[in-house]
Amino acid sequence: MLVEYLTPEGFLTSTALTGPEGLELLARAPVDLVILDVMLPQLSGFEVLRRLRAVSRVPVIMLTARGDEVDRVVGLEMGADDYLGKPFSPRELVARIRAVLRRAPGDGAAAAGLLVFGPLRLDLRAHRAHADEHDLELTAAELRILELLVRADTRTVTRDELMVQALGRRLLPTDRSLDTHVSNLRRKLARFTERVSVQSVRGTGYALTLVPARAASGISRD
Repeated sequence: MLVEYLTPEGFLTSTALTGPEGLELLARAPVDLVILDVMLPQLSGFEVLRRLRAVSRVPVIMLTARGDEVDRVVGLEMGADDYLGKPFSPRELVARIRAVLRRAPGDGAAAAGLLVFGPLRLDLRAHRAHADEHDLELTAAELRILELLVRADTRTVTRDELMVQALGRRLLPTDRSLDTHVSNLRRKLARFTERVSVQSVRGTGYALTLVPARAASGISRD
């Protein structure tokens, strides 16, 4: 059904019916985006995502059972860029695909080049972010969130702005995807730098904080 809907929208699609078949397909031919169902035979969508993220940062949209928030949070924590609960409108899926692809390399903001914020270096053309020369291994959604925060330069970016500009949709009360992406971003930053962190601004959104290099040198890890 999805192939029949996506083809007239201008997408060239390939399909796999099992987890191993999907991994084999991706190993043979590069793609721009993966639509990954959680419920797959032989290997679950989560296991496919785990193995895929070990070798690739291709954008991934997870398809989950409606109302199963655990599946959605787990998928985002494992590196999915977005999710869609079943049943869903094919038109909404197309909108999600286009939003994710706009965040991927070679489109839109990727032409902007390099951004530097303290120890952070964002290479938007290469779809990479480094902290003190360490690759943060960000997903497309995490990179876009970090880009927006870096451009704000310690000013607060509202949750509504991050949802629309980074995830391509409006903020809904039950949608926790932004919080999960920010949590993942915080964890990855903390691995390699003590100078930059993402702070929650109560009732508003998020902002970056930057500790001067001299001050950071006096901080010791437990």
